[in-house]
Amino acid sequence: MPIATIILAAGASTRLGGQPKQLLTHNGKTLIRQIADAALSLQSGPVIAILGSNYEQIQPELADLPLQVVLNPNWPEGMASSLKFGLKALIDEPVDAFLVVLTDQPYVTTDLLQELITTQQQTGRGIVACRYGEAGHLGVPALFDIRYGSEFMQLSGDIGARKLIKQYAGDCAEIPFPLAAIDLDTWQDVEAWSKRQGAGFEDQGTQPKS
Repeated sequence: MPIATIILAAGASTRLGGQPKQLLTHNGKTLIRQIADAALSLQSGPVIAILGSNYEQIQPELADLPLQVVLNPNWPEGMASSLKFGLKALIDEPVDAFLVVLTDQPYVTTDLLQELITTQQQTGRGIVACRYGEAGHLGVPALFDIRYGSEFMQLSGDIGARKLIKQYAGDCAEIPFPLAAIDLDTWQDVEAWSKRQGAGFEDQGTQPKS
């Protein structure tokens, strides 16, 4: 069962002062490279990386990898536009399902993505999502049967996978992933994560502005 991975990495990182979070590095590897390597290690199907803001800076991080980089010129419209570009890139690909992943959840691993796939195979559900956060939200990383592709094509603005997960809760299995609640939207998030790891976080040589 070929399963694609759509990596959403088009945002402008406005809460980081416009410095691209995709290029934050830890242990010598950028976040965009880390999630790309995790997706490719699945060896389950095509990997599509959707870039937008800061394309020229980010694209070289992926240039030597066997994945497809897609530029979303409509990235300011929100997450839905990137999801649509990812699905359009899969039109000619014989896939049965697709994973949706972000770049700012640093604890996402190949094993976690494989768990989503395994859970789908075991339950037969069309959606498998991660449960996390104090409120117990269901969200990404998540897996969707390809039949949900047409539903994604109807979304707009900054609406993403969570809307469909909620809308089709009856067809959704879940796995616990508390660490998905840790994302890197602000420098405070970055600093807190860095302290948690006991190691510094950098962004390709650019220090956060005070």
